[in-house]
Amino acid sequence: MTAGPLDRGRYAQVEAWLADDPDPTTAAALSATFTRATHGEPDAQDEIEAGFAGQLQFGTAGLRAPMGWGPRRMNRLTVGRAAAGFTKWLKAHGAGPVVVGYDARHNSKDYALDTAQICAGAGLPTFLLPYPLPTPVLAFAIGALRAAAGIMVTASHNPAHDNGCKVYVGRRQISAPVDAEIARAIDEVTALRDVPRSDAWVSLDDDVVSQYLDRAARLVAPRSPTDLSVVYTPIHGVAGPVLLAAFERAGLPAPQVVSEQADPDPDFPTVASPNPEDPAALRLALALGANVDADLVIATDPDGDRMAVAVPDPSRRPSAWRILTGDEVGDLLGQYLAEDPRPGAFATTIVSSTRLAAIAARHHRRFTRTLTGFKWLATVPDLRYAYEEAIGYCVDPDAVLDKDGITAALVVVGLAAELRTDGLTLLDALDDLDRSFGVHLTEQVTITADGSDPQWLPRRLAAITADPPSRLAGLRVTQVDDLAAGADDRPPTPGLRLLIASPWPDSVITVVLRPSGTEPKLKAYLQVARSPGRADLVDEQRRAAADLLALLHADVTQVLS
Repeated sequence: MTAGPLDRGRYAQVEAWLADDPDPTTAAALSATFTRATHGEPDAQDEIEAGFAGQLQFGTAGLRAPMGWGPRRMNRLTVGRAAAGFTKWLKAHGAGPVVVGYDARHNSKDYALDTAQICAGAGLPTFLLPYPLPTPVLAFAIGALRAAAGIMVTASHNPAHDNGCKVYVGRRQISAPVDAEIARAIDEVTALRDVPRSDAWVSLDDDVVSQYLDRAARLVAPRSPTDLSVVYTPIHGVAGPVLLAAFERAGLPAPQVVSEQADPDPDFPTVASPNPEDPAALRLALALGANVDADLVIATDPDGDRMAVAVPDPSRRPSAWRILTGDEVGDLLGQYLAEDPRPGAFATTIVSSTRLAAIAARHHRRFTRTLTGFKWLATVPDLRYAYEEAIGYCVDPDAVLDKDGITAALVVVGLAAELRTDGLTLLDALDDLDRSFGVHLTEQVTITADGSDPQWLPRRLAAITADPPSRLAGLRVTQVDDLAAGADDRPPTPGLRLLIASPWPDSVITVVLRPSGTEPKLKAYLQVARSPGRADLVDEQRRAAADLLALLHADVTQVLS
């Protein structure tokens, strides 16, 4: 069904947009479509209606969307208005220096330059990172420069046609209610052409990168052996040179880099998705790891804030590699860092494994569980370590109060190297965790929303909330918590938490349902957690837990669909 002829209001909206668009490329594309629409072409009329039916919403992830013309996409006009609204909010709250960074995606540098000009035009001291760099370097630079805010142009691990802006106030990502306040300030920007600009921003040099590397190198124990064989892929992102320099500065062996994915490429030509959570994105790295008999494979996402780990596992056929889950890596790093003499709290999210709480308790550390995302984890007082199951790890919050795939890679390789000294591997360390704290298996079910129906996701979640399942995996659902109702220690958020009767004593089976905060997806986070038992029965406990998890996965998939 077509939208039909454009009404006068839509005419005026498109003409106003064209008059304000600073980018000749998107203006020309919109103008051509608009001309076809005014000549009665139904497809062009549909495009105009879809592109102008609403606007891109600024939220806790900043902005993130496909690039193109119109108010619902990422372009120089939406980015410019967001920068103008953000600077207005900053000035109303004391202002201060701003640091701007960008990755190597299409249009990222242009968006960053526009942002720097607008920040400087508002009278704010503005610093621009010298070239495409990972998000953790931007997060580090905010603290190093004592800046009031930071803006990183990136869409992280999203598809090639997307871009975005990630916003920090102080050293933390924005969260409620600041996101809503900034959104209102953006809405008050009526014409970008009237927003003052200035070229009085300062381009930083390599010194800020060197400072980041010096700090990162301190995370690796000097005693770590250097004969570990590591394969690495940045998946066409910008983290490669910084990670390699960090390894060299820390005295770790130089990883062998997947050559086909070594250089930044905004089209991500070797992968369907540049997300290291997707096993397909690691295919080339695992193949190289097998060819060179590597001890470890690591991958970072395109902006370098997340990290994946894979290890040889001869018990697996036909592939001899096992990709560790975010919870497994999170618990390994947690156990390792818990022995660090530096004090501080541990934290993870409501969708992550419950084992980190037991690790923290064993080491007499305060533990906190937050809503999903580092915008919430970063609010934990006196934070020493945090992780989220979506392969995000914060191992040095005093330097980078956000997830950092580069420093996490240093620490996990350092841990693997120390274990190697005793003839052990990361899998052996996971076995020790299972014996000490019980078997904890986690898995995720994801359903992507129908792009033709923008209301599918909220409607499906509302339906499940109204009529939650009473049984899953043949077991009774004993408790249903509506996360939208909030809790004493957590603000409300869309989603459900289901507690399921366990067939084993002192064990926990949970399912958390929630919409993704950055993608049109409905997600379920499954956990089967058993209490510690006899050490010689760990393998049997794992098999039973895995069988139950498979049943749970099948039932939850049906519920989400």
